[in-house]
Amino acid sequence: MKTIREMFTYFKDWLKILILFLKSFKHEKTQIVYLQMQLAQYKHLAENKKIPRAKRSRFAFKQFAVLMSKILPNWKKLSYNFTPATVIRWQRKSFKAHWKKISKKTGRPPISKEMIKLIKKISKENHLLSPEKIQEQLLLKNVKNPPAPNTIAKYIPETRKDPSEKKIQSWKTFLKNHHPDIWATDFFTVPTITNKVLCVLVIIEHKTRKIMHIGVTYSPNAKWTIQQFKSATPYETAPKYLIHDNDPVFRSQDFQRFLKSSNIKSKRTAYRSPWQNAYAERVIGTLRRELTDHLIIINQIHLSKSIREYVEKYYNKHRTHQGLDGKTPIPAPDYPATTAENTKLKATPVLNGLYHTYEKVA
Repeated sequence: MKTIREMFTYFKDWLKILILFLKSFKHEKTQIVYLQMQLAQYKHLAENKKIPRAKRSRFAFKQFAVLMSKILPNWKKLSYNFTPATVIRWQRKSFKAHWKKISKKTGRPPISKEMIKLIKKISKENHLLSPEKIQEQLLLKNVKNPPAPNTIAKYIPETRKDPSEKKIQSWKTFLKNHHPDIWATDFFTVPTITNKVLCVLVIIEHKTRKIMHIGVTYSPNAKWTIQQFKSATPYETAPKYLIHDNDPVFRSQDFQRFLKSSNIKSKRTAYRSPWQNAYAERVIGTLRRELTDHLIIINQIHLSKSIREYVEKYYNKHRTHQGLDGKTPIPAPDYPATTAENTKLKATPVLNGLYHTYEKVA
């Protein structure tokens, strides 16, 4: 009965909101509906003697607030009971809930609790046994369906070893010796307001930290990725080495054949070793923290336009890097030294004021 009552209340809320929305076709009336929605929320909380906190907002109000954020240009000024960051968090939460509901678990089937206890018992009583030896013990005792050694290793954390100093130094030596000739690439995903997933390809140059190319698509494949690299390497400007992970797109025969024809040597990172592609991982983290975490993406065109504006107008020309001793990927002009009293800066907004670039004026 409680579930039916909650469903009825949910549809009742949406019906009220829909009726008000259909009655409002002009921009000014839409703002009134938005304000009335927030007022109705406070009224509901007051009637039930609840503290009016944003995290206690009902699901219908959260969805409507996200919808209004894409319709009203000044929605941030109209939101007086929750912040813009809260609305973006609601959209991200809705995206995760949507995909969790429709996604199916893949990979190996889970093992039983009894099997886990048995693995831990054998490991505890035999500290020197490797995952392979534990599996052999289970087979020797004729235990049905023993897990693979890699699965057994997950429940014996002490068997997982960090990369040895020799491996780290050899990889660092390679990076240091070939720094000017290395590019790195990787994918990351961004959710849209309609709960779809956009994939972003990032190509970065090691020496300057310059983002050489950005590509956005719903369904990346080898042909699309090859075309992106062709756009990033005009007039024989290809690097000597390309670092990438074990993504099936990068490992495909078509992509490897393209690299070979372009005289680019593929340097694939080891499994579970993101530190070997640290520059690409770092720039992806930067793009998330400084751009996509502050936007509700509508579609591919919206993300592509926003990310290119960030890269071309801010990241490559004006964002400083500690690894470059405080310089920018594309060198900035040399300005004469001045005191703070005699310094005048001309600000130019980027991404509607999310960032600003500055030029020194006389």
